[in-house]
Amino acid sequence: MTDEQRNIFDELVEQTIQSLPAALRQMLDEVPVVVDDSPEQALLDELGETEEDALMGLHTGVPLTERGLEGDEVPSEIRLFRIAIVEHAGGWSQPNSHERIGEEIRITLLHELGHQFGLDEDDLERLGYE
Repeated sequence: MTDEQRNIFDELVEQTIQSLPAALRQMLDEVPVVVDDSPEQALLDELGETEEDALMGLHTGVPLTERGLEGDEVPSEIRLFRIAIVEHAGGWSQPNSHERIGEEIRITLLHELGHQFGLDEDDLERLGYE
């Protein structure tokens, strides 16, 4: 991925965040969004993933529904992986690539935010954020 493509992707992430309803944008003030090209091999091994392009996003930390009163949990974080999202959207050379990539960013970001709210994979699939 070129620096220009990274910059475009990151701008699409910002546009996606700005297009979210105010309540969700406010949630992201407490849950940082980190963007990487791809996950590290150690993370893939830990998750049991064999293909780095299979993982488009990841929520880490404790969902709001499981937090205790002590507040000593690991802080939540959302990670988005550029290469997998771009590949899933069909690549940079496809017609309307920016729109397609932007839509995949939105779906992935909302999927990971769903985990922050305590939704599991089945819940997210029913809502269309698979």
